[in-house]
Amino acid sequence: MDRTSDEALLQRLADGDVDALGEVYDRYAPIVNGLALRILRDTGDAEDVVQDVFVQVWRESARYDRGRGSPQSWICMMARSRALDRLRRRRARHEEAGGEDAPEPAASPTSEPVLAGTMEKALGTLPAEQRQPLELAYFEGLTQVEIAARLREPLGTIKTRMRSALMRLREFLARS
Repeated sequence: MDRTSDEALLQRLADGDVDALGEVYDRYAPIVNGLALRILRDTGDAEDVVQDVFVQVWRESARYDRGRGSPQSWICMMARSRALDRLRRRRARHEEAGGEDAPEPAASPTSEPVLAGTMEKALGTLPAEQRQPLELAYFEGLTQVEIAARLREPLGTIKTRMRSALMRLREFLARS
């Protein structure tokens, strides 16, 4: 997608153009839904996140800062944050209800591809030992300490793998 036209679309939205919201929704709802579904693994919760994200886009379109990333990354970060918040609330309710185990972790993108084109290709270039910690951090909201415990790896190893993975992703995306 053309970043310039996406930025112009957000500017129209910030100026109060209601039609622009429909265009933003049509353009990004599949990505937002896929990301939310990937994190939450529940269709109803994912649909709620999609609705919440586009209400937030409507309200905060004037706050979009092109210097901090593309419109797609801005919207995806909203979706990720909303989905992780919902996942954390679900886990807290589960624990309050006396559940002993957290919900099952989400499947890896290799078995359930929902990431859009370029990012999916970029992640596919990473070796599994670098990709897995990124997936746990991004899709499940785990900290590096939690990732190290889950993978039974030293914290320093996890930090190094994640840093290396991010550098490789940056290089790949810069070439794309």
